[in-house]
Amino acid sequence: MRLPAWSVSSIVQRRMGPLGPGQKLQPEVTGCAYIIHSDTLPATLKKKISLKDLFKSLCLETWVTAWELIRITIPVAIITKILEEFGLIGYLSTFLEPVMGCIGLPGSLGLVWATAILTNLYGGIAVFATLAPGLLLTSSQITVLCSAMLIAHSLPIELSVSQRAGANLLPIGLLRLGGAVVYSFLLSRLCHGLDLWQEPATILFTAPGGSADLLAWGIALMRNQGLIILIIFCIVLFMRLFKAIGLLTLLETVLAPVLPFFGMGRQAAPITVVGMIMGIGYGGALIIRETSTGKMAREEVFNAMALMGLCHGLIEDTLVMAAIGGKFGGILWGRIVFSLIVTSLLVRLLRALADKRLKMQI
Repeated sequence: MRLPAWSVSSIVQRRMGPLGPGQKLQPEVTGCAYIIHSDTLPATLKKKISLKDLFKSLCLETWVTAWELIRITIPVAIITKILEEFGLIGYLSTFLEPVMGCIGLPGSLGLVWATAILTNLYGGIAVFATLAPGLLLTSSQITVLCSAMLIAHSLPIELSVSQRAGANLLPIGLLRLGGAVVYSFLLSRLCHGLDLWQEPATILFTAPGGSADLLAWGIALMRNQGLIILIIFCIVLFMRLFKAIGLLTLLETVLAPVLPFFGMGRQAAPITVVGMIMGIGYGGALIIRETSTGKMAREEVFNAMALMGLCHGLIEDTLVMAAIGGKFGGILWGRIVFSLIVTSLLVRLLRALADKRLKMQI
């Protein structure tokens, strides 16, 4: 979130009068917001604007984002508590046991993933905080769970974005759900085979079990909301720092030349990189704009949305999952490699099918 030009302008004019001929506002991202370009602008004023006023914008963005998430996490936590009190978690776990068992996780954690699929990652975290204290989880199990959540979450919203961008809803939905199960299965087997991350997990988000009184549960719930706000603040800060030092630009530079090998042309590749880094909301919106102008072929749109579906939010979402115990080797690097391999195979399969149909027509 950048500080609007009009707010910076008003700040400047309050402190030093109207802008002179040599003073202008220019929307350059310095890691936080707009900066003022002027040879005559006092350094002290620049410092005040870049620290005090931009810190306010940082806090504002944190609160706006956190409030939207808290509105989801608190009701989800309450519903989960009610299910736990009435002993319904066990019944729900029975239906999810087969899927969760094949990826090496307790059936009850299926409720965590299901909530993340229908709401978002923070909704899943709210359920996780309630269920995790009663489970003896290893770091590898949490990494597997986080990986499944990262590939398949917020499907009602994100699939609608994919559909508006021009990709068929059902294939993308099946790809994300199937990809999450396959990657989690492979990661679980790899961790067991290499004895990787088998130590007991350290869990930040917790809530007292069913035997605890409601007051203790409520205090733990508020503590978790405070942790969410702190994590969001850190993520917003890191995102701005990454922009300032050029890390996001570096990632775009590294990935953009590679993506044409995955069925994306010059128009789609840079947009796909943005979606992979920032999230489907950003990348999907850009693709919707490009498709409306006819600059992207239908195949490119599908390939781009497929890759973004498997691998997006590389910074923000990854940091959120790392905060609950996910290991970067699984939730970031492994996910990138898996997504590129699957997309490459998918592109080749679709090309082969298209060639076969073309030959049959001839």
